[in-house]
Amino acid sequence: MKQRIKSAAVYCGHEFGNDPKFARDAARVGELLAKHKIKLIFGGGDVGLMGTVCRATLDNGGAVLGVTTEHIIARQEPAHTGIELRMKNSINARKTEMFNESDAFIILPGGLGTLNELTDIMTMQQIGETQKPLFFLDTSHFWHPFSRLFIHMQNCGFIEDVHHYKIYGARTPDELMKKILNYSATEY
Repeated sequence: MKQRIKSAAVYCGHEFGNDPKFARDAARVGELLAKHKIKLIFGGGDVGLMGTVCRATLDNGGAVLGVTTEHIIARQEPAHTGIELRMKNSINARKTEMFNESDAFIILPGGLGTLNELTDIMTMQQIGETQKPLFFLDTSHFWHPFSRLFIHMQNCGFIEDVHHYKIYGARTPDELMKKILNYSATEY
């Protein structure tokens, strides 16, 4: 039996970056998640691209779950208000909660936290702990250097064939949503 993706964790920066297209695309992703009734699971912050995706999802009537920690709020990311917000006691507990609540993962431009979450999911796919799909939004070719590194690692014999992974890239939010909507699986 095929399953529709009903929730997606979106990983992205708590900053805006230096290209205005990053924020425009993040807002469009939030709008499309709401339109297609896909619940946003995100890091709970009200800043940067993270806050942009959340606000756009809410502004368009979408469902949102934020997951954060007191430490993150105290250091850099004030929590978004007006959403379901779950507090965890560690970053690992936060990542686990977001993983468990999501049918799929969407990666937008971001920094080290985004890269960490991305590689966690890819590692889980590699060792067979998950079959949940991973979707990249390659705004302004942001992820191009990472894809080159990924292929280099494969060519050097450290990573299995890229077709082993459930990774789907897109250049625009609309192309990304089309791939999400067309994705179906018998098991996550």
